Amino acid sequence: MVNGPEIVRARDDLRARVDAWHADGAVVGVVPTMGALHDGHLSLVEAAKRDCDRVIVTLFVNPRQFNSASDLATYPRTEESDAAKLAPFGVDALYAPSVTEVYPAGFCTTVSVAGLTDVLCGAHRPGHFDGVATVVTKLFTQTKADRAYFGQKDYQQLQVVRRMAMDLDLEVTIVGCPTVRETDGLAMSPRNLKLTDEGRAAAPALAREMRTMALQLRRGEPLYALRGAAVERLEGAGFEKVEYLELRGAEDLELLERAVGPARLFAAAWLDGVRLIDNIEV
Repeated sequence: MVNGPEIVRARDDLRARVDAWHADGAVVGVVPTMGALHDGHLSLVEAAKRDCDRVIVTLFVNPRQFNSASDLATYPRTEESDAAKLAPFGVDALYAPSVTEVYPAGFCTTVSVAGLTDVLCGAHRPGHFDGVATVVTKLFTQTKADRAYFGQKDYQQLQVVRRMAMDLDLEVTIVGCPTVRETDGLAMSPRNLKLTDEGRAAAPALAREMRTMALQLRRGEPLYALRGAAVERLEGAGFEKVEYLELRGAEDLELLERAVGPARLFAAAWLDGVRLIDNIEV
């Protein structure tokens, strides 16, 4: 039987381990997560294991990035099964701090990244990316990692973290890894677990529409000529609302009408009361 990773709760205990690893010349990688691990998360762990001598997975449901108390309360918390899923990978530590360990009494600092956070999910979830940037900064300083691994499924988050690490001179390399999908094309996410059977059956329509649009955009068609029909088809498939369906620059997230240079198509849509997001390269 393969043992799971050591679970570390306290920042100082983790730092003592990392200091010893660094003293031995080890490169330390971190995979930040909020748990409910799926194959997408595990692909990040695999990438970290390939690149690094020691790997930490963090498990912390960050209250500062939720816009809804009910969403926070119902977010999956599956530490025991998460640890079991990590067992075959030889992860060196699972860092699962308490809320007070990350945000002690009197904590009053917020890390904010302007510009990149004003659009897409940032425009619809006020303060969300402040919560992300703050907790990621804390996790970087607590783990002292040399490399950090994030999925491209949350592409805006990836760009925000890259900008934040660069602007604050944090000595960590940010590594973006490809989105992992179910066999029917749905981007893997813990939120998929909240879908009903009917919703889960309808959910892959989002990725299908985006793939079709990406082909048309590559041929030079403008977004405005494609968006309306795509939204109608999604609503016909059962989606309650398409929050955004936009073409943006891959680096600066500037809004585009045509695919000029590196670009990505971004979408957020509601199904079964669950907010699904996705993006694909154009």
